[in-house]
Amino acid sequence: MFFQSIKIAARALLLNKTRSFLTMLGIIIGITAVIVLISAGQGAQELIVNQVKGIGSNLLFVIPGGSGKSQFSAPASAQGIIITSLVDADVKSLRNKLLAPSIEYVSPEVRGQYTVSYNNEDQIAPVVGEDENFGVVRNINLTAGNWYTKSDVDGLTQVAILGSTIKEDLFGEQDPIGQLIKIKQVSFRVVGVSEPKGVGAFGVDQDTQIIVPVSTAQKLLLGINHYNLISIQVKDAESIPLAKEEVERVLRYNHKISDPQKDDFTVRNPQDALSLLTNITSVLTIFLGAIAGISLLVGGIGIMNIMLVSVTERTREIGLRKAIGAKRKDILLQFLIEAVFLTVLGGVIGIVLGYLGAIAIAIIGKWTPVVSLGSILLAFGVCTLFGLIFGIYPANKASKLSPIEALRYE
Repeated sequence: MFFQSIKIAARALLLNKTRSFLTMLGIIIGITAVIVLISAGQGAQELIVNQVKGIGSNLLFVIPGGSGKSQFSAPASAQGIIITSLVDADVKSLRNKLLAPSIEYVSPEVRGQYTVSYNNEDQIAPVVGEDENFGVVRNINLTAGNWYTKSDVDGLTQVAILGSTIKEDLFGEQDPIGQLIKIKQVSFRVVGVSEPKGVGAFGVDQDTQIIVPVSTAQKLLLGINHYNLISIQVKDAESIPLAKEEVERVLRYNHKISDPQKDDFTVRNPQDALSLLTNITSVLTIFLGAIAGISLLVGGIGIMNIMLVSVTERTREIGLRKAIGAKRKDILLQFLIEAVFLTVLGGVIGIVLGYLGAIAIAIIGKWTPVVSLGSILLAFGVCTLFGLIFGIYPANKASKLSPIEALRYE
């Protein structure tokens, strides 16, 4: 009898193809939206996590300018204000093992953006001044050439290491090692090309940047004596809290600061930012999924309305079936099957469209598509549940019809 009810339900839905499709449309849109939005949230979260992990779990960044009471508020330098509080004396003190025994490497940085030229090819590119430890601290390997040395940094040597993207833009397939480029009309000899790294700390695209000795950038390009950032590699991730205390103690002593609220520097750990961003993206994913779920609710109400209309239109049919022996549970089962059939079929279509949409969003967002089995099962389960919930009332109404009154219905 159950399979017979399925056949009857399928026949009834096929007789009204357009109405059946429009009824499913709300469910299709809802399921598609749920899968796409949850996938987008999870994909963005995974992208952020991978980027922070790529930076390193045992790093600290010292940024000029205090951040006030909140550890997550932006320091003044991040807001475009020029702060000159980080100087060479700070770097030397942080390298002193007696003052900061938890620190392995200290790498100062300056940054600017300039026109970079090779032959007749010009590009606007970020140029970062780093010392010889930068590759070790930031875990950057070279695909060609070699890192410059401490003597290059001390001697203001005009050498450069190209990111993979800027190398392609300027040289294409040509080998750039040994070639001369001009940065701000100053000649630099290319000595290396870095491996593709993507977006790094503070949202910087590491593949488009050019790395030069920090002293050369300070004197020949920027004309400054301070640093924009100090990167610190700690012995291991477990030593991060102790190293942070050492950095703060050393810099407060150097800068003659007794009140921590008056710090003219900010010490940041990428893992702190990772925890915050992970929490934010998780909440955002849930929020987006909840918004998409509203369309599922609307679709379920639409199915209930259509099923009520169907009950009214098929009153005589119901009366005839009851007159020849159909029981109340048979009528109830038939209309429930129709409602569940509509929601499940709409859910399957929505899952397929949602999966394709998630892939498209991932391609645009440049992250790996993340369509979890959990989100698919959730969407499918919600479809079935909505079919039962919103099908019960119309089905119950149909099953209660009196066969005599139903046969008289015009």
